[in-house]
Amino acid sequence: MKVLIVKMSSMGDVVHTLSAVSDLKSYRPDAQIDWVVEEAFVDIVSAHPGIRQAIPVAIRRWRKSWFSNLAEILRFRKRLRDVEYDVIVDAQGLFKSALTSRLARGPVSGLDRESAREPMASLFYNSRHRVARKQHAVHRLRQLFSAVFGYDEKELPLDYGLDRGNPDIEQPRLMFLHGTTWPSKEWPEERWCELAAKAIDKGYFILVPHGNEEERLRAQKIVDSCSDRHAAVVLSPGSIARLMTEMQHCTGIVSVDTGPGHLATAINIPMIGIYGSTDPILTSPHGELQDSIVSDHLQCIPCLRRNCKFQRTKDCAKIHPPCYENITADMVLNRLTILINSQEKHDSA
Repeated sequence: MKVLIVKMSSMGDVVHTLSAVSDLKSYRPDAQIDWVVEEAFVDIVSAHPGIRQAIPVAIRRWRKSWFSNLAEILRFRKRLRDVEYDVIVDAQGLFKSALTSRLARGPVSGLDRESAREPMASLFYNSRHRVARKQHAVHRLRQLFSAVFGYDEKELPLDYGLDRGNPDIEQPRLMFLHGTTWPSKEWPEERWCELAAKAIDKGYFILVPHGNEEERLRAQKIVDSCSDRHAAVVLSPGSIARLMTEMQHCTGIVSVDTGPGHLATAINIPMIGIYGSTDPILTSPHGELQDSIVSDHLQCIPCLRRNCKFQRTKDCAKIHPPCYENITADMVLNRLTILINSQEKHDSA
């Protein structure tokens, strides 16, 4: 059976789909699975042993100039049409993903109009499936695949299919995933600095990656705040494959609501996710060794807004966004330590 998955972005959405691929391979080991994904995330898809080939697409780059990229777009279309698929699954539920699905040869399945993020996408499918919206993305995708292929995902274990790697025991490492696309999801810089100091006191080496200049400056401030400058480092930019390798050598990770945090979950590293403005019911770390610390002391939580609209007064907290006022460095490190100890006990058993 030849299967094509269309799930192009974003990083977190791509990671959430990995467990559905593992389900399908458990049910149909003979399935030959190809996956259309944005070129930036090819390394993630290729790391799953159940994927035959990742087919890169570059809509984010192409839309800057469709005409100048026409030859590349035509090559992409030809590659899709070189294979006749038994099943094509649009796992994204957007107008652009539905159109991309129709470029390939084979019947297309997807979410019905009540379930898809963009209801018009369902018009392009040969078969449509209803999946409840108010649940975690991992569950939604597993349920979609089970409906398309006819098995019960509840009978299968949660498995993202990625290698956990070998954490460095001699020099245990923590990674701080501080960068995110929304300012409202950023844990305050001073809290990261406090966490770094406390983690170093416990013997950890700190890795701080970054994805743009703003994040680089914050990462450098976190490292510069450490009294022992040899106990923390700003990671230079690199590929997602390199970031995955660095994660696989870590003992634990602290993350805001961001794509790399979901990637750490898929690799199954002990991780604490910090949530304020977004809804953990839908997008929190979802695995055995992952947990979330969730703000709930303000009525506006979760606001689901890119920028915090909280009206500050002279009596309000100095922490901004204020939804993170009650999430302290001690709280984060203590919860992460529990997860790390749980993993070490499991490994030694």
